[in-house]
Amino acid sequence: MTTNNPITTSFSHHSTAMDVIRGVDLVGRRAVVTGGSSGIGVETARALASAGAEVTLAVRNPDAGQQAANDITGTTGNDRVLVAPLDLADQGSVADFVANWDGPLHILVNNAGIMAAPLSRTPQGWEMQFATNHLGHFALATGLRPALSAGDGARIVSVSSAAHLRSPVVFEDIQYDKREYEPWQAYGQSKTANVLFAVEATRRWSDDGIYTNSLMPGAIRTNLQRYVSEEELDRLRSGNAAAWKTVEQGAATSVLVAASPLLDEVGGRYFEDCQQAAPAQPGQRTGVADYALDPEAAERLWQVSTALLKG
Repeated sequence: MTTNNPITTSFSHHSTAMDVIRGVDLVGRRAVVTGGSSGIGVETARALASAGAEVTLAVRNPDAGQQAANDITGTTGNDRVLVAPLDLADQGSVADFVANWDGPLHILVNNAGIMAAPLSRTPQGWEMQFATNHLGHFALATGLRPALSAGDGARIVSVSSAAHLRSPVVFEDIQYDKREYEPWQAYGQSKTANVLFAVEATRRWSDDGIYTNSLMPGAIRTNLQRYVSEEELDRLRSGNAAAWKTVEQGAATSVLVAASPLLDEVGGRYFEDCQQAAPAQPGQRTGVADYALDPEAAERLWQVSTALLKG
């Protein structure tokens, strides 16, 4: 773990991904962005490509990915925007992606996810939000560790959410085998897992030059909300309309964590609005929960995740 002097920047809630990447040179660097064909994923990829990186869009729908890649090339002039199939809920798909990767990897953006979905399970019996948002990315990152180690100062970006404040990881019943399923609580649990992954990955891998941070992108209207009713979205919007961001603003914190020189050799932290977040306060929907940064919970989650993947 790195020292805890909080990272502050000149960027804000209103900054865009292009604001954050300005002046950063990523020529010769290679990046993977999961869910890179839409939402904040495509804007994250666009910013990284604009700085000269080779960017692979890891997507469930390769046709949509290719459309996004063509658009990114058209707006940035970078023709090294690639597409590869990846279904995070399918461990075979994750294994295929890892097996097909060749050479070093410098930036892994674990961006894809599902939100507040009805109860469904993978063939292994894993709850789908935990399986997609955490276990799929966990398997991807651990599988790509040799490539990241070869990246000479690689970074992993773990896209979490303020929804992590809804629930810790409930180790006694992660998969909702016993307790009643609640979609937002399950989403919150998976987003806490994303923060804990950043804590433990940094502890385990920083000696190899791999640093991982997590973040809250902000409230943005994207395909992520496909399971959320318009009535629920209206309620969320009316609660704090000023807090909603454009997609370009929503990608800014991901790009900061992925590429800013301010975060060189910094890991295990949680960011929001392009700043390191403060501890969460009761009744507030900002900041980071103590349980999400708990090193014991982070280590336990790593062990549980490894055991699940081994079957």
